[in-house]
Amino acid sequence: MPKLKTRRAAAKRFKRTGSGKFVRRKAFRNHLLDKKKTKRKARLSQKAVVVDADAPNVELMLPYS
Repeated sequence: MPKLKTRRAAAKRFKRTGSGKFVRRKAFRNHLLDKKKTKRKARLSQKAVVVDADAPNVELMLPYS
């Protein structure tokens, strides 16, 4: 069976945890940061776990993770 290719864009955005779940960055932390509260920016800087409904799609994009 041939080797599968990894989606490089997905490899830069998702990492697998020790328990097998995928983590991702949160949105809205790129620009226009001066109008956002410090507490909100701190929350947005944390990692988030990929929702169970989307995890199979990420799994297909990262076959060897």
